[in-house]
Amino acid sequence: MGRVSQAQAQENRRRVVETASRLVRERGTHVSVADLMKAAGMTHGGFYKQFASKEALIDEATAHAFGELARHHKDGIDQHAGQREAAQRALIDTYLSAEHRDSAADGCPVAALATDMARDGGESEARRVYTQGVGDFADWLATKDQDGITRLCTMLGALVLSRATKGSPLSEEILATARRALTATD
Repeated sequence: MGRVSQAQAQENRRRVVETASRLVRERGTHVSVADLMKAAGMTHGGFYKQFASKEALIDEATAHAFGELARHHKDGIDQHAGQREAAQRALIDTYLSAEHRDSAADGCPVAALATDMARDGGESEARRVYTQGVGDFADWLATKDQDGITRLCTMLGALVLSRATKGSPLSEEILATARRALTATD
């Protein structure tokens, strides 16, 4: 089997990072390299040609997930003709929806990675990116009347509790109650 071109190697790396970003949001950072590579459609051995370690991949996957979140925020403002509060309300509605609750792999990295980052305890690049991303998200959510950290904590807590109670009426009630609380003063 011949060597892959530089362009193909870059494409392979991109695919692994995107796949890892989805899988760590869905399953956590403990997901195995074998599972990550299988999901990306590549061999386990190919991993070591692309990444120095699993931690290096987790760092990149975390950065990728937060890059997606930042693009989502920018796109929301663009879709609402620069009206930040309208974009925030739309985001709150989407964030606190059954669809978001049910699709962790494509969802918010703040909610998906919180427990793993708390357990990490170290000073990894993933934790640094996570901390910066939480701060940026809270800043984005702030309004003249509401603190962004409070809004983010309400959204995050509601999403996590809703996921934990999925399949019960309480799950939907948690989402609806948090949506009302966050949009009542807008």
